[in-house]
Amino acid sequence: MAPAATAPYDWILAITTIAFVGASAGNGANDVANSYATSVAARTLTMLQVGFLATITEFIGAVALGARVTSTIKNGIISIGRFQGRPGVLMLAMGCAEVGNATWLLTATGLGFPVSTTQTVVGSLIGVGFATQSSIKWSWQSGSVSQVAASWGIAPLIAAAFSALLFGVLKYSVLERKDSFKWAMRLIPFYLAFTAAILALFLVIEIPNAPTLEEFGVGKIIGIILGVFFGVLAVGYIFFIPFFERKLIKKDPRIRIWHLPLGPLLRKENPPLYWPGKGDVYVTNYYEDAYGNVSAGTNARHHADVQTTIDNGVRTDSPSNGSDSDSTNVHKRKSDMPSAPDAATMEKEGYPAANVNNQKATPNLLKRKRPEPYERWIVPVKSLSWTSPKKWWNWFKFLLLQGVSRDVISHDSELLRAIHARANRYDVRVEHLWTYCQVVSAMMMSIAHGSNDVANAVGPWAAVYETYRSGYVNTRSPTPVWFLVVAGLLLGLGFWFYGYHIMRALGNKITQMSPTRGFSIELGAAITVLLASRLGLPVSTTQCLVGASMGVALMNYDVGAVNWRQLAFIFLGWVLTLPCAALISGLLALMALNAPHF
Repeated sequence: MAPAATAPYDWILAITTIAFVGASAGNGANDVANSYATSVAARTLTMLQVGFLATITEFIGAVALGARVTSTIKNGIISIGRFQGRPGVLMLAMGCAEVGNATWLLTATGLGFPVSTTQTVVGSLIGVGFATQSSIKWSWQSGSVSQVAASWGIAPLIAAAFSALLFGVLKYSVLERKDSFKWAMRLIPFYLAFTAAILALFLVIEIPNAPTLEEFGVGKIIGIILGVFFGVLAVGYIFFIPFFERKLIKKDPRIRIWHLPLGPLLRKENPPLYWPGKGDVYVTNYYEDAYGNVSAGTNARHHADVQTTIDNGVRTDSPSNGSDSDSTNVHKRKSDMPSAPDAATMEKEGYPAANVNNQKATPNLLKRKRPEPYERWIVPVKSLSWTSPKKWWNWFKFLLLQGVSRDVISHDSELLRAIHARANRYDVRVEHLWTYCQVVSAMMMSIAHGSNDVANAVGPWAAVYETYRSGYVNTRSPTPVWFLVVAGLLLGLGFWFYGYHIMRALGNKITQMSPTRGFSIELGAAITVLLASRLGLPVSTTQCLVGASMGVALMNYDVGAVNWRQLAFIFLGWVLTLPCAALISGLLALMALNAPHF
């Protein structure tokens, strides 16, 4: 039973709860998509795989590692003094903040703006602060408005520098060396170990409940880093190298990730493969879009030492032998790079072979390898009566799976095809080696997001809930586990149904993505967040990932390989976040506070 002071305001709790669902789902649709966007754009993971992974990693981050004490006033951005002795006003203010938070996140996601969820809730609280005449933290101090504005430039630039450095080292140590695959096989265990060590440190620092570095001590931190590094290095040589040899050197298409534990047994002539894979493709062409086109490298200023071959009927890229004749034919091979399916494929699909090399006509003429959800499930049953079970079943599948079965890799745009054409293209076998680093990086970023940013949606709702139960102003309270369970599930579901908007806005819409680029972006962003946490610099993971994408794109040494229009569009979303969220929550609070019944 609620105390008498707050019992009349149960309707505020109800409205705030609805807004909390929207805010959590919007948080998942926007920020979770940031973590996995490069993995999907590089074809390392499918949208369906990410849908399941994101639900699991966000839930683990929120429930197992999320803060057990929620600070209602994010970053102390507004003063709580105005609410003392007025629990009803606090409930109303926090309810309006949650509505503003949810409205802007869902709107921004629908428009394709990758925004910071932390800055969204800060903007909502600023609006409430204006409406209630609470003092707002403007001066340069931790979590202030000035620091939030500064993060629009600080975070992307630092992340761009780190990711460009990482990709530059990878580019010149592996990708553009003679016989790049041989060098990749030599160095991949060290990259796996380095990535794991950085991510272990990332989790230690970023998890809210973890001790500080000072509490850990330098000795323990060094021990964790070295222990993880050498442990993963051993795993790399014992398990990963035999796995890669079987998959990429012996070109065994039956090998799947679940065969990794076999380790040295994979070196046998007939290893004991359980649940072997089907098909003839032993490695994915990571540069191919949904139409079977490859634009990357067709107009690059520098061409990596690769050649296009046909292997078991599958078009792949492999390193050349480095002979003089090959090097003189690099420019001749530009036309051989697969920018469209071959004539045989065209004829099988029923299209005239004359359109093979017509890149402008290709997207309109070619069929997608996998149809979009509406074409896949709704079109076949459109003529059926609503009494048909098949029609209902297809509509059910469409509503359930439409968010994780859309093509977010391909963009039917001449501008983007021209941008991708200016990016270098590398051996897809080398690219495959870095998919594992990339996926682990994305998962760690997602777990850290779940542990940190769950408070952005939970904070205002927790304030309303705890104040309603206690009858007095409660701005810092223990967070019940069931709060985190609900929020963790909503984060995953938000991505499942709505995250495809942000997946399209990032990745290939900024530049040509590939696993090596995605790895550099994810790790560069993680290092930036680590450094910023120690230096007290204001950064957003979203802004770090966008900046990191720009840094890697510029390593093509061609500004034309970057979609500057998309970057300007994303920056506009960052600038609009604070005023839009503040305007929505502030106007709601102002109207409610001045209504006759208050």
